[in-house]
Amino acid sequence: MWHGRRVSRLFVITASLAAQTFAQKAFTWQELKTKFEAANPTLKAAQDNIAESRADEVTAYLRPNPDVGFTLDGFQANPNQGVWQPLSGVFEVPSISYLHERRHKRELRLQSARETTDVTISQYDDQERGLMFNLRNAFVQVLQAKAVLQNATENLQYWDHELSVNRDRWRAGDEAEVDYDRLVLQRVQFESDYQTALINLRTAKISLLQLLNDRTPIEQFDVTGPFEFLNELKPLESFRTLALEKRPDLKAAVQSVELAKTNYRLAVANGSTDPTFSVWFTHNASISNPFANNTMGGSVNIPLRIFDRNQGEKERTRIDIRRNERLKDAAQAQVFNDVDSAYVTLESTLNLLRPYKEQYLAISKAVRDRVTFAYQHGGASLLDYLDAEKAFRDTQLAYINLVGSYLVAAAQMNMAVGEEVL
Repeated sequence: MWHGRRVSRLFVITASLAAQTFAQKAFTWQELKTKFEAANPTLKAAQDNIAESRADEVTAYLRPNPDVGFTLDGFQANPNQGVWQPLSGVFEVPSISYLHERRHKRELRLQSARETTDVTISQYDDQERGLMFNLRNAFVQVLQAKAVLQNATENLQYWDHELSVNRDRWRAGDEAEVDYDRLVLQRVQFESDYQTALINLRTAKISLLQLLNDRTPIEQFDVTGPFEFLNELKPLESFRTLALEKRPDLKAAVQSVELAKTNYRLAVANGSTDPTFSVWFTHNASISNPFANNTMGGSVNIPLRIFDRNQGEKERTRIDIRRNERLKDAAQAQVFNDVDSAYVTLESTLNLLRPYKEQYLAISKAVRDRVTFAYQHGGASLLDYLDAEKAFRDTQLAYINLVGSYLVAAAQMNMAVGEEVL
């Protein structure tokens, strides 16, 4: 009776998993990455920063607006003589003036604005780099949780098969009832492993959906991809060289140095004098020349830069060059630190994974099968049998966790380099 309930429950679990798998949309890493880039609100907000910076380029290159003036002069009135004709001698003076910017101020403002946009783009790439690392971690967590769930399901099915065999032995009198009951109680551990793996998978999917800003039900969402490791690792120097070329934060630091230099040149230019040219036209009667009713005039207004020669801004931007050069050196040191740390982690994980794949997995399975055979034929104790089964489960789970650690370390290396290299 108990066996029938167990088979029925296992059938329900299997059918439920099959129905969920059929309903799920499994995303590959590239599909997930594309979906993330299109939907993540943080990235979309950062893209608006780039658009704003490009709009500043338009503002930076605008010419000064000319000034237009209109003057009325010559109002006349003599109240002592009873003459009230204030507009009879009025003449009009329309004028226009324009500030002429010297020392290539407009060009330098445009260059500064464009370099600011370049820095903003690099900062966006760096922000995307960090978010992609979080996304890749969440992706790996789902793959790892799926592998653990599959392992727990296989272990549960295997143990049910072993219970079936040992129940027949107990009924035939080849096994003590207390030993069989202990095997039945051991199934609780397998069920617990299965339920824990199921919860961990759902939790991992929830975290991934949150990063995607997606409200898809968990039952309809899944990811797919290889859950394995590469046995070989390129030399450390190749990752360092690539990181120096690709890291967006280092690129932003280098661009910030150039921007600081441009801002210094602009500060020097802003300390120069800009003249204002004016011209005007008048229409009035001339006493000395009756034919000179229309006249034109012009002027040049040159500010005297005696006190304010933009000294403070010149000094600030000069110091800013030095500050950004130091930040660039710090960013370069951080690149080497990140690459070296990721490389050591990868190398250490691979040193553990290789013997697992080459020896430990096969040995643990062979030991379990031999001890199982010996126990069923009276050649091994129940304790030996349970220990062999536990060692096999622990080895399988340790291998899965190590593969997950390798994939996380690979994501860390991708982040350290600035592009996907693993």
